Amino acid sequence: MLAIFAVAGLLIWREHRPPAAAYVTATAERGSVVQAVTATGTVNPVVTVQVGTYVSGPIVRISCDFNTEVKKGQICAKIDPRPYQLTAEQARASLANAKAQLRKDQASLAYDKLECSRNATLVKGNVVSQDTLDSAQSTADQAAAQVQLDRANIQQQSASLHAAEVNLGFTDIISPVDGTVVSRNVDVGQTVAASFQTPTLFLIAQDLTRMQVDANVSESDVGPVRVGQKAEFMVDAFAHHPFEGTVSQVRQAPITVQNVVTYDVVIAVSNPELLLKPGMTANARIVTAERDDVLKVPLQALRFSPYDVNETGRMGHHRGSEHTANLWVLDGKTLKRVSVVRGLDDGTSVEIVSGLEPGTQVVVDENEGETGAKKHGLAQPHMGGMHHL
Repeated sequence: MLAIFAVAGLLIWREHRPPAAAYVTATAERGSVVQAVTATGTVNPVVTVQVGTYVSGPIVRISCDFNTEVKKGQICAKIDPRPYQLTAEQARASLANAKAQLRKDQASLAYDKLECSRNATLVKGNVVSQDTLDSAQSTADQAAAQVQLDRANIQQQSASLHAAEVNLGFTDIISPVDGTVVSRNVDVGQTVAASFQTPTLFLIAQDLTRMQVDANVSESDVGPVRVGQKAEFMVDAFAHHPFEGTVSQVRQAPITVQNVVTYDVVIAVSNPELLLKPGMTANARIVTAERDDVLKVPLQALRFSPYDVNETGRMGHHRGSEHTANLWVLDGKTLKRVSVVRGLDDGTSVEIVSGLEPGTQVVVDENEGETGAKKHGLAQPHMGGMHHL
């Protein structure tokens, strides 16, 4: 009778005992760990030239339009040249007048010098007075000074003519580089004014086969970014076509918008098929560190602890550093705490430098559900070793 009660009690205890804990596990496996910085930027040509005008006037002809391939020195537009032609003709006439005045005054100087020489001879014979000679000498000196003044006036008129011809030449709006017109801001008949600020008539991209992405990287992420690092980005126009580039510049000038500081990281990219267009929005990913064929586990495994009180097995997330951490692994039906040296992490997985073998089951969470997780019924662990209850 006593045996019957003992068996019944054992059955009741097994029926109502607390269920064993279930743990979600992951396998330590070899693979790559890539640490990257994400940023949003804009696709731009490497060299973009703003073509403006130095003179004012109405546009009478346009020979370049959007997407026009232009050569250096090619005329893209023409400003009405007639006012500047008149100014040049007036300057040319003034120069001719100054040259004629010089020839006239040179003739007067020659006569005054001859008269002064005669009077000098006559003074020796007491034919004329010394005052007459002095007056003739003064007249000759004045004539010489007038000749010098005429020559200076010729230089001044030459400069005025040159300035008028330069302004006349500026009525031809020419391309300063070989490239492609990406923007045209004027039409025939429109008057442009170059009084205080030079208006931009055309925007010319020098070479659309070489583009760059100006990515805005936050100040918290810009630290590990270096020139020469690999980058990849996507644009909305080609959602399934990743583009690859290289960091060519990390600009030092901060960009502050609403107290948020970012830095311009320039990514150079080749565009031989001309798929990328200026102004496209790019979602960039810059690889700052990479490890291939390393042992890795989910980063969540370093944060897991089976205890209510945070033990040393739960480590903080220090990006890219190497230090000792604790993991919980499955040894059959028993939990064991293992000390490892962690390395690089990418926010999801972490490199294990030493202390763990490939294929080891590491615990990442405690879960009572059955939604796709691999679970093992275990007794609650005790400090110093795990044992079945």
